[in-house]
Amino acid sequence: MYGKLATYDVLGVPITVTTITQAAQTIEAWAQDDVGRFVCIRDVPSLMAINGDSAIRDLHFEAAMITPDSSYIALIGQLRGLPVEQTSGPDLIDLVAQRSIENGMSHYFYGGREGVAQELAEIFIRRYPGFRVAGAECPPFRELTGAEDEAVIERIKSSGADVVWVGISSPKQDVWMRDHYKHLPQTLIGVGAAFDFHTGTVKRAPLWMREARLEWAYRLAREPRRLWRRYLIQAPKFVFMVARSALWRRLAMAPKPGDSCK
Repeated sequence: MYGKLATYDVLGVPITVTTITQAAQTIEAWAQDDVGRFVCIRDVPSLMAINGDSAIRDLHFEAAMITPDSSYIALIGQLRGLPVEQTSGPDLIDLVAQRSIENGMSHYFYGGREGVAQELAEIFIRRYPGFRVAGAECPPFRELTGAEDEAVIERIKSSGADVVWVGISSPKQDVWMRDHYKHLPQTLIGVGAAFDFHTGTVKRAPLWMREARLEWAYRLAREPRRLWRRYLIQAPKFVFMVARSALWRRLAMAPKPGDSCK
């Protein structure tokens, strides 16, 4: 689990070939050393947002793992014959938390609105007795000063945490992880809105809708004014771009006229 993980390309981003259980096992294996790493979790809107930003797209090549937060991104891998399943931030953090009761991993929560990180830590302590919290804090909604940033890194470094859950909006959290992982001995995992889902600040779609790949419809119905462009314009554009990429790949692999075995 320490070597480079297998990936498949989706719009120039190397998505890791993994199931959610394998992702949790990999994170647990990384907790056994003091090497800083970071994990990105990508859904369709975030892929579309970074598609035209080469700097943000390129930071993904430094990530130790990039899991598919969208069932549609996982489906692309499945259609290529790969053993991939949706590995979302809310589900991954819950599974790792549950498993950590047996392996003793400790957790640091960084992000969310004021008090949310602390509330999330308390929720997991109640949900999984014996759950270990190394720290929880919410950064201010402004750029940190150099001194403040250094203090955050020192608190995380000295906390004894095995894993750091980062709940900041994307791509801000991805840039933060890329800029800091080399200075920390933990695995950083950007889970975005998972803090809000688990604390109930934002309602998540029912399980049956998630299993039917309809979570987008639930979110659109709840926040149409904010999300209509994301799901009614960006999502169809994503399908078109993926289909075009697949066509180009198939054409590139097709035998050229005159090619023959000799």
